[in-house]
Amino acid sequence: MKLSFRWFGDNDHVSLDYIRQIPSMHSIVTAVYDVKPGEVWPEESLQHIKSQCEKYGLVFDVVESIPVSEDIKLGTAKRDHHIDVYCENIRRCAKYGVKVIAYNFMPIFDWTRTQLDKKAPDGSTSLVMYWDQLNGLDPMVDDIQLPGWDASYTHEEIRKLFRAYAKLGEEGLWQNVEYFLKRIIPVAEECGVTMALHPDDPPYHIFGLPRIITNEAHLDRYLSIVDSPVNSLALCTGSLGSAPFNDIPHLVRKYAEMGRIAFMHIRNVKILEDTSFEECAHLSSCGSLDMFEIVKALVDNNYQGYVRPDHGRMIWGETGRPGYGLYDRALGAAYICGLFEACEKMKRG
Repeated sequence: MKLSFRWFGDNDHVSLDYIRQIPSMHSIVTAVYDVKPGEVWPEESLQHIKSQCEKYGLVFDVVESIPVSEDIKLGTAKRDHHIDVYCENIRRCAKYGVKVIAYNFMPIFDWTRTQLDKKAPDGSTSLVMYWDQLNGLDPMVDDIQLPGWDASYTHEEIRKLFRAYAKLGEEGLWQNVEYFLKRIIPVAEECGVTMALHPDDPPYHIFGLPRIITNEAHLDRYLSIVDSPVNSLALCTGSLGSAPFNDIPHLVRKYAEMGRIAFMHIRNVKILEDTSFEECAHLSSCGSLDMFEIVKALVDNNYQGYVRPDHGRMIWGETGRPGYGLYDRALGAAYICGLFEACEKMKRG
């Protein structure tokens, strides 16, 4: 596997100089963050990222993400132009050495949490989602601004999008997924880039929005739309794993055996009685997921793709972007490397 670490560019409080000190670190996962969805990424921005990574002995070969615009997801009159732009961005990323591009098809919001700094008994803080904090809220009535939601939307714009997605429905969203994939996958094949779909986070319906990448049946349907190895998954254990109906070691084993996992986001999550959840340390005993079995499923299938420690807690007084501090993600990287070493040695006997 290739160990990677997400970096948010020159303004990230976690520097490339620190990231390179994590044992076995290979790749930087990042994106061009100052360009809106539906616009072309400047080549000079991609060249700058590549040069910065190389300066510290790291490789820029994973993009997370090229956002899919709401016009593509909704199938508006702007869809074809935005898909043309998306294809051009794939080509430009490939030109600068990118091998995997992660993306998602979640309506309006990439992820939903109710709190970003829930304090644990040990003093660390983490992201959580509690259903009792969502119950009773109505985005069509209330002026809701949950953590992680795009603050650039006005409340009326959000309501307009909710109405559009209510009209579209799940099958409409599936149709627009198909249209999108049939346009971009041939371009990705030509460029030698693998497209890696991130599942819905969390894999539940939120405020009635259509959610179509939530379970095994949905993943199967998605991959079957274009049966190509470059139509692949960014399998996030914490996103899918926040729902008890998803057997994560089984899913990892199944899709690794199929050769349809390009990117693994490995993190643990603690599921509560009402299926609320708390993000936690990576160690199996800290949450609800069996991290050993997840890694073993990868090793058993000779997984050679990218892996990154996903969201971490804030520990040891660190401040910064919630979920993306240095210390706990570095601990997670070391733990993941240890699991890989153990599983690889067990496999060799």
